[in-house]
Amino acid sequence: MTNYENLHIPGSIQPYGVLLALSPQLEILQVSNNTQEHLGQKPEDLLGQPLSTLLNATQLESIQKALQQQEETVTSFKLSILTHEGEKYFDGIVNMTEQILILELEPIDSLTQMSFLNFHALTSGAIAKMQKTPNLKDFVQLVASEVRKITEFDRVMVYQFDSSGAGIVIAEDKREDLSPLLGLHYPATDIPTEARALYTRCLLRFIPNFDAQPVSLIPVNNPQTQQPLDLSRSVLRSVHRCCVEYHQNMGVSAMLVVPIIREQTLWGLISCHHKTVKYLTWEVRKICEFLGQIMSSELVHKVSQSEFDYKVKLKSLQTEFIESISQADNFREALIFPEPRLLDLVNAKGSAVCLDNDITLVGATPSLEEVRTLIEWADTQISDNLFSTNSLPQLFPKAIIFKETANGLLLLRISKVRRYYILWFRPEVIQTVTWAGNPNESVKVDTNGGVTLSPRKSFEKWQETVRLTSLPWKSCELDSALALRNAIVGIVISKADELAKINNELEQSNRELASFAYAASHDLKEPLRGIYNYSNVLLEDYAHLLDEDGIDYLQTVVFLSQRMESLINALLRLSLLGQAELQRQSTNLNESLEQAIGVFYASYPQANLEIRMAKNLPTIECDPVLVSEVFINAIVNAFKYNNKAEKWIEIGFVEEGNSDWGIGTGDKEDKEDKKKLNSFYNPQSPLPLIPRGGPTFPNPHYPLSPEGAPPSPILYIRDNGIGIPEHHYHTIFRLFKRLHSQEKYGGGTGAGLAIAKKIVERHGGQIWVESTLDVGSTFYFTFG
Repeated sequence: MTNYENLHIPGSIQPYGVLLALSPQLEILQVSNNTQEHLGQKPEDLLGQPLSTLLNATQLESIQKALQQQEETVTSFKLSILTHEGEKYFDGIVNMTEQILILELEPIDSLTQMSFLNFHALTSGAIAKMQKTPNLKDFVQLVASEVRKITEFDRVMVYQFDSSGAGIVIAEDKREDLSPLLGLHYPATDIPTEARALYTRCLLRFIPNFDAQPVSLIPVNNPQTQQPLDLSRSVLRSVHRCCVEYHQNMGVSAMLVVPIIREQTLWGLISCHHKTVKYLTWEVRKICEFLGQIMSSELVHKVSQSEFDYKVKLKSLQTEFIESISQADNFREALIFPEPRLLDLVNAKGSAVCLDNDITLVGATPSLEEVRTLIEWADTQISDNLFSTNSLPQLFPKAIIFKETANGLLLLRISKVRRYYILWFRPEVIQTVTWAGNPNESVKVDTNGGVTLSPRKSFEKWQETVRLTSLPWKSCELDSALALRNAIVGIVISKADELAKINNELEQSNRELASFAYAASHDLKEPLRGIYNYSNVLLEDYAHLLDEDGIDYLQTVVFLSQRMESLINALLRLSLLGQAELQRQSTNLNESLEQAIGVFYASYPQANLEIRMAKNLPTIECDPVLVSEVFINAIVNAFKYNNKAEKWIEIGFVEEGNSDWGIGTGDKEDKEDKKKLNSFYNPQSPLPLIPRGGPTFPNPHYPLSPEGAPPSPILYIRDNGIGIPEHHYHTIFRLFKRLHSQEKYGGGTGAGLAIAKKIVERHGGQIWVESTLDVGSTFYFTFG
């Protein structure tokens, strides 16, 4: 394959000038092998000599100033050199590279400088016209015409690159007898990547004679760097043989090229062709370079009216869309409704919104499974937040099956933490492209499969039907997509800030409420105790003074004061749970359960309750006192709400995340697993019974996980009680909430399960219930 990597270090120059490579001390390190012709001295006589052997003190001072310039700067001045043939005049052009100063000398007739007035006269009219021309088409045509007037070349074209490096002639001014090239396409191989990169570093490329033979540098490698001399910014840099052959095949003998840089990217070229050898003075070339820079700066503002209208439309849609999203409660629905809005934002025909595994399709799209496959590919192949292509099958071959809907893809990654994407699709558009010659002729494949690039012979119009491409994504559409992402990120951050503020306020409110509840409860107990005590005194000492109704009233006061004290105690307990620090320690749950059962039988000595153990409980990190309280409340609750002649409860656990159960995923399989869990322990099967005096345990410790922390078990307490209606599964955990009247099932405050829930949640766990009426209930809980 033809090597274009060394275009900047050809080791030779064009013969219309002389090159000297100088050290910082202005010692001549390298020279071109034509100094005898231009300077009257052989190369070997100049090497190692100070530059003062050629230039006078004034000229040396100008060179010294050039040393102080930035490396990217190219400076020029007029100078004279005394030779054996007399005094000769040159344009001196200086640039720096790798601490090597390059001095190029182009012969001229005199030292006369172009005056500012002459420069202004040649450029002012063109600049004024360029600034007054509003749309792109007229603007580039004007540039071509003005450059041709100045250079008097046979043909001047404005050539624009596309994203692939291929290009098209968008403006042309030529001799009438020449065939037009306007509208013709050129493949990316005509101007290789390396050549395009050089155009961003050298703002002018002049070749007055393609037939001229290059002149080598002596020595080839620079003595100071031991490397070939970098001629990236050299005006005399020689021409690659493929470039020579290419233009000779076009019938071109001389060329001038001015790069057009837009937003630091090579946008295109002003390319001037001449049928015969043609030399331009340095001043004329600098005028063309200046016009190229003016064009580059003006280009940002020169757009067609339709493109301007389209950008305004996109901006309006974007503003409306973002405002709608910011005010919406449902993010996904705000994105997809109304449907056309999401598509119009980037002029797409279809879209897919992916929020983790939830994918919503809008408009003309591939199937849901095809979109999933595409996203899986994007997960591994695309790392940027924004990705676009107008030929997806070239990158993802499987996409060829849905090219009718998604040949073009614009992908926006909203989050790098979660799988949040928006994908836009465009269908395949079959196009007819007119090339300047068959572009495939530039690529030659030998018998061994090797590929070689070589200039094609013909530039006659050649049409090709192009498939597997969509309409390209415009930069304004990409900007619109990025703006949407930035807005979404901003909205999420704003919402997070609002939630954090609300959460802080809620936490403060809860703390204040808990403090108030504690203070109020504590202060209420004293007057309540007085009411209770005085009522009992009246009943004991003054009952004979009261009739039957009066005694009933006092007994009601005593009962209600007892009930009130129970409620206040429950409220005090709940408020204390919210304020006290957990005393976490390694706790054998068998011991906690043993204590709870002892408390239960002490409170209900006549209780007819059979307590069954499915298996010994594990050891976990928790507050043992509070966990015992959970057990007590759950056992008491199971005992009280049971109308069977033979009451029993069953206590056990399974490991959270156990592959046999899969508890906690919330999916269909999860529900089936919970059914398994409910039915695993058959109440009729023989299980160890716990005697009234409390259980006897072998005191095992549950084995630690590989990381050294105990596994998180799901504990359960199952009974054969009255059961709970499904619509009350959450109600029963509310404070003071009873499902039955005070007289039924032993009364109570309705605070036991609320306290249990508070304790479990303080541990970072969960509690829930599943139940069947008249069969029984199973309470599940974890401790984080």
